[in-house]
Amino acid sequence: MTAAILANALIQKVHQTEIDQQLQALKRQAMAPETMDSILVEKQQGAANVLDGLRLPQKRDEEWQFTDLTELKAVDFVPPSKVNLDVAAAENFYLPELSQSRLVFVNGFFAAELSNTDGLPATITCQPWTNLSSHQREKLANYLGKQTDGKEVFSNLNTVGLKDSAVVWIPSNVELAPPIHCLFLTVVDPTPILVQPRLLVVVEDNAKLVIAESYGAISTNCTDRPQQQPYFNNIVSEIYVGENAQVTHIRNQRDSGDSFHIATTAIAQEKQSRYQLIDVNLGAKLSRHNLAMTQQGEATETEFLALTTLAGRQVSDTHSSMALNYPHGVTNQLHKCIVDEYSQAVFSGKVLVPQAAQLTNAQQLNRNLVLSPKARINTKPELQITADNVKCSHGATISQLEADEVFYLRSRGLNDYDARHLLIDAFAGEILDQILLPSLQGRLRQCISCRTI
Repeated sequence: MTAAILANALIQKVHQTEIDQQLQALKRQAMAPETMDSILVEKQQGAANVLDGLRLPQKRDEEWQFTDLTELKAVDFVPPSKVNLDVAAAENFYLPELSQSRLVFVNGFFAAELSNTDGLPATITCQPWTNLSSHQREKLANYLGKQTDGKEVFSNLNTVGLKDSAVVWIPSNVELAPPIHCLFLTVVDPTPILVQPRLLVVVEDNAKLVIAESYGAISTNCTDRPQQQPYFNNIVSEIYVGENAQVTHIRNQRDSGDSFHIATTAIAQEKQSRYQLIDVNLGAKLSRHNLAMTQQGEATETEFLALTTLAGRQVSDTHSSMALNYPHGVTNQLHKCIVDEYSQAVFSGKVLVPQAAQLTNAQQLNRNLVLSPKARINTKPELQITADNVKCSHGATISQLEADEVFYLRSRGLNDYDARHLLIDAFAGEILDQILLPSLQGRLRQCISCRTI
């Protein structure tokens, strides 16, 4: 072996050791305090053992080649403290339509004084894990942590720090009328904190649920403006959709411009179930959403609709995976990005159609609008098909605002600013119009308008 090869091997070994040390530092900060809950202890210990054999992702890893974690690795995070947040500070994130079906967590801790579930029937469960009875915990242990990727670093890091979770449990044959709002807030502080929200949703056979999952930051100024006060939100959401059940999941992320937001959403669908996700990402300096659906029965319907709007030097990365293991599955994915200034959007969508998944209908499209010559898009829609009787398609487009369309609108009396914003609103509207909560839809439209040219 030559000296150069030996030197490279030594550098790799040293670099690997540094990465392991960084992960172990995060693991120590994430470790939950001692708890009497044997279920959580078992989950924590299992995840801690897995983390010992993993490392933090690097750009040379294919799944992370466009997302650089250098800045995140450079920050020394500390565990969050419980904050008694004033009601007035949280009201800006409330949804009036869901005033009596709301769970609120602040810095990862359940905030009973900000929550209100008086409008929900007694037949369903909507509360933090720590408030569940022992019988409820034993039954839900069959779902907690079962669907996430056993070798994924950040979901295991979340489980290591698992001390509480928002729990929504809809029994069989219950069609819940009021949507549920799960609101996760972070109080911006000069000391960088590692917050690890958790959400567990179980919708049993023939049940129906609409749920809104929101992330936001409490700050004295507009959270879009960097204030050199970073924090790290590391999130896991697990959603189980029973046979012939239906779930509409509205997710919006408006973390601060200094934050890191890495989320895993894992969905398991039983026979003839229907799941729709409407995902809107606006905040964070660096965000990553790992989205995975596993089909556990035939004739499921899955729809992923996503909108990402970036400006400044934001980076947003979405990785989705749909594993279709049974016949007659229907999937539709539309991911749209609006990038401005020096921002960067990444999309990687994978649809797996093995031999058993005959008569699958899978559609995937990534559409991107670039508002600045310095903004970047990296896109990779992907189909892996071994079945021979399917209908599948995928595609990606990258474009700017059409000068002819702007000119047409200006010829009808609009100024240049209004003409461009009308076109941007129309591009975003294909996703936003699907949000059946008027207050949230209006709020997101306003945010997008403020953040673009």
